[in-house]
Amino acid sequence: MGRREELAALRALLRTSRLLTLTGSGGVGKTRLALEFAKGLPERYARVDLIELDSLHDDAPLAQSVAAALGVGERAGRSGTDALVRAIGNTSRLVVLDNCEHLAQPCAQLAATLLSHCPRLRILATSREALRVPGETVFRVGELSLPPSSAGDDPVALLRSDAVRLFVERAANRAPGFTLRRGNAATVAEICRRLDGLTLGIELAARRVGTLPLGDILAGLDDRLFQLSLLADGSRTGPCRHHGLTAAIDWSHRLLDPTEQAVFRRLAVLVGGFDTAAAEAVCAGAGVAPRHILGVLCGLEAKSLIARLPGDAHPARFRQLNVVRACAMERLIASGELDAVRRRSLDWLNGLAEHTGGEVFADQARGPLTGERDNLAAALAGAGGSDALSSDRLTLELARVYYQREQPSAARSLLDDLLQRPATPGLGGAAAALATRVACQQTDLAAALRLGEQAVRQERTRDHPAGLANALDARAAALLCRGDFAAAVADLRDCLRVVSALGRREDTAWCTQHLAWALLQAGEEAEADVLMDGCLPVLRAQAHWSRAAAALHTAGAVRLSLGRLDNAEELFGEVLRIVPEASFHALYPVEGLALVAAESGDLRRALRLYEASAQARRRLDTEPEGPWRRRVELTAARARAALSAAAQDAAVSGGRRLRGDRLVAYALRRGSGHPRSASDATAVVVDQFPLTGREFTVAELVAEGLTNRQIGTKLGLSERTVATHLDKVRDKLGLRSRTRIALWAAARTRDDS
Repeated sequence: MGRREELAALRALLRTSRLLTLTGSGGVGKTRLALEFAKGLPERYARVDLIELDSLHDDAPLAQSVAAALGVGERAGRSGTDALVRAIGNTSRLVVLDNCEHLAQPCAQLAATLLSHCPRLRILATSREALRVPGETVFRVGELSLPPSSAGDDPVALLRSDAVRLFVERAANRAPGFTLRRGNAATVAEICRRLDGLTLGIELAARRVGTLPLGDILAGLDDRLFQLSLLADGSRTGPCRHHGLTAAIDWSHRLLDPTEQAVFRRLAVLVGGFDTAAAEAVCAGAGVAPRHILGVLCGLEAKSLIARLPGDAHPARFRQLNVVRACAMERLIASGELDAVRRRSLDWLNGLAEHTGGEVFADQARGPLTGERDNLAAALAGAGGSDALSSDRLTLELARVYYQREQPSAARSLLDDLLQRPATPGLGGAAAALATRVACQQTDLAAALRLGEQAVRQERTRDHPAGLANALDARAAALLCRGDFAAAVADLRDCLRVVSALGRREDTAWCTQHLAWALLQAGEEAEADVLMDGCLPVLRAQAHWSRAAAALHTAGAVRLSLGRLDNAEELFGEVLRIVPEASFHALYPVEGLALVAAESGDLRRALRLYEASAQARRRLDTEPEGPWRRRVELTAARARAALSAAAQDAAVSGGRRLRGDRLVAYALRRGSGHPRSASDATAVVVDQFPLTGREFTVAELVAEGLTNRQIGTKLGLSERTVATHLDKVRDKLGLRSRTRIALWAAARTRDDS
């Protein structure tokens, strides 16, 4: 099911590699892919032989067993490897060695010998780790594609996922008449997601359709013990290791040494993934030295028992697939180590929380716990009788993560509970300040002001300038949401005085940017402009992209109000170049550019950009701040009123077609000239500008003479990501050298100017 791209890639690889090893976790479908691949080979491979190794023991003579499977008999003076070499000779042949991981060393030796003596032999191996033979090509078999959450319960959209199609086919075999429909589609999709797209897991779960309702199957995947039994009882005719997904994982576990087994089971408490430092903090001790952790993680990844998370995160993060983690947790409980490992997890998280203790604006900054939402939730759930300060601090940190991810309901639930407890020494008004921001997110303006007052009151009772500054900033946010701009400016002037005394340059610049935004709302654009001139260079140079983007947006809005339209467009364009294209942060500069277009008299462009942003906001279920939203909506209404019905329809329909790379390219005027209609706009972006906005920016920086590392530093990307963008530029333009790319970008920039 699916795997067309994998089969095509394998065909290409086998033309250049004589040893091709398929690796991947147990149950991912390595054997089935290998068999399907072998079945479709051209006739020039005179013979294809499958050698199943799962029943062989470590001490079994591999060469003799392979010879017996191939029907190669022994002769006087020749046995084992020699007999195989003579039998294969110069024939064109493919040998499939299935399930090599428990015999990795002898398989590697046999493969190396046969390939060196049999020039037309090719070997396709399946293994949970590479054989590490010179000339080996390793092909990792990934999980089946999963449906995006945006697909909802639409059967047509969900059936584009290989995982969903496999579930539906297997379920229909078990329960004739089973089909995917709106009533069950969302549940099927979630089952596939919980199983991480593991082929065997999906097949085993689908086999339960004739016995259990879909809702019970999904609920069972949340119960560790039920999950383990749910995913057992596989095919009687398949390999023993595939009689259940747990059996497949048991098979891998038995091949680990004691240190690897200890780390494997202890990682089960890190449900949200981990890097090396987290693994050291939680898994070291009791016979496992911290210095060994990195090597063990590399070994577990090589054996497909942990998976590296996609992306360019540094340091790299890993995770255990859900079913693998359930098996690891079973072993952790059996070992009697669960409580001790959970305590180490709490200590590690509290250590990270202490790093945020000195932050002035921790609610709005990416701290070390930003990516640890699931680990925080799991640690709190298992904390039991841990001390109140530790529990309250971690509860605050988890609520902070929910707030930063725009999940205010989850954050507020935690904070309401926290604020009802006796005040925790050391936290001051931090919980009330965060609750203020959350209430603003939910547009509960009365609660926001009440909580903001509480936060300031609590902080004024202790000598903690950073806490007071944070509380003043939070109350100012509540006042801004209520439209009380003068009071918000007063709070932010106080906040700036407190922060300036702390001598922290970035925090001072961040607070200055907030004050400039409030002044803009209060009609004091001139003072706001002076403040932005002072703080913007600092935030550009030192801050995380999210803060730099917010400051650039404020500066753009100020210049827009001052009528400096070219400056405003330049600043909004800069925001669009540095924010991730899929982030809601990218919508603010699009709306800013719509305002610039309207002020410049280009009402069609303004309405087109507004509609594109509005559609994206509906898709992401996010809204801008009140004052900004009202200004953008008023501008859109003015554009509609001024345009004819036909022009209005064209702009609206064209804007709704713009999304992702097309929207960025259009917003940055990467097309040639101004399109006459929405359909023209799309055509210009697609036909005349083949690159995405980010790819063109990389090409421009190449034209400026920057290296990949310098480009990465400027754009906030890794050097590898820059190289990937350049590869795409080369492929799309057919230009192989940096010099030719630079000449192309320079010429295009002249054409657009």
